[in-house]
Amino acid sequence: MAAAEQKSIGIRQIRLFSLFGFEVKLDLSWLLLALLISWSLGAGLFPQEYPGLSNVVYAWMGIAVAIGVFFSIVFHEFSHSIVARHFGMRIRGITLFIFGGVAEMEQEPPSPKSEFLMAIAGPISSFMLAYLFWAIAVHASNSGWPVPIGGVAETMALINLVVAVFNLVPAFPLDGGRVLRAALWQRKGDLKSATYISSRIGSGFGVALMLVGVVAVIGGNVIGGMWWFLIGMFVRGAASSSYQQLIVSEMIKDQPVSQFMRREPVTVPPSISISEWLDDYVYQHHFKMYPVVDGHNLLGSISIDDIKSLPKSERGTRKVRDLMQPCTAANTIPANTSTTGLLTDIVHPATQSRYMVVDNGRLVGMISLKDLLELISLKLEIESKS
Repeated sequence: MAAAEQKSIGIRQIRLFSLFGFEVKLDLSWLLLALLISWSLGAGLFPQEYPGLSNVVYAWMGIAVAIGVFFSIVFHEFSHSIVARHFGMRIRGITLFIFGGVAEMEQEPPSPKSEFLMAIAGPISSFMLAYLFWAIAVHASNSGWPVPIGGVAETMALINLVVAVFNLVPAFPLDGGRVLRAALWQRKGDLKSATYISSRIGSGFGVALMLVGVVAVIGGNVIGGMWWFLIGMFVRGAASSSYQQLIVSEMIKDQPVSQFMRREPVTVPPSISISEWLDDYVYQHHFKMYPVVDGHNLLGSISIDDIKSLPKSERGTRKVRDLMQPCTAANTIPANTSTTGLLTDIVHPATQSRYMVVDNGRLVGMISLKDLLELISLKLEIESKS
């Protein structure tokens, strides 16, 4: 699948390794795909195609193909990522999940040429792998190698061929859809219009896959039908969200966080006790982090995390100033900070989700991921009705 913008799932992802500066992660849902591949091949296809082998051999052949699919998907996504890097696009990493893999792109391609080359790199890499595995299968047959080796190689060749052809379908966000978007972008000179058209085609293709799944289920192929239905749902949803992401990107492009921040934030004096802070602020306003202000001076911030290790018996005697955090880059941002950059960073689970916005050392507002997304959603709703 082509490089795409994707938000981190956090605890559902396992970091595997880093190669050429790209972090490879495994979403736990991919384990279901690996299990389906191993089971369907080891218990179904291989016994039919290569009779006479033991069940243990069939099982290991299925596992070998699942491992091969893993590395094939990584190679496919690395191809996207390397081309993207060549054109200066930031790729956060590569994540494998139940429907394959995705290169996490943090920005749109700078030109139709970069979009085309990045998109086409994936199918080309899969065609290359299909040829390589087919050559191994032919050599194995001609040289009298053990049947399982040739069988696994031939299956891997077919899988990579199917992946390449499927991704060439001109339905966004598949690679073919991105190629189509590049062509429309080049012709019209308008990325937004090109994305709208290609994403609508992608949505239609997703619906078609869902209908294929329904027909298959009715015809008795329950597992295959459910699989096509789920893939269709994913393609349809991804096509729609990709267009919305572009609209959001354009909405916040070149806009400072001061345009989206919450003005006149609730502040806390440093002299009150932790119990007073909890009763009068946290339980009243429901924020997890508050600026600590003495007069007009911003001293720092205090959050729920700062008091987790404090015994309940000390909440009445310890003051906010005792546990507050000083102003640092971890809890404050300048008012002229790029909103695009903030949104890229703030979605990471390891980073702060709420920031104090300052201008020349003076508190001018607060901004959080929740507030930012709510405002963006509101603007999208207004624009869609206008």
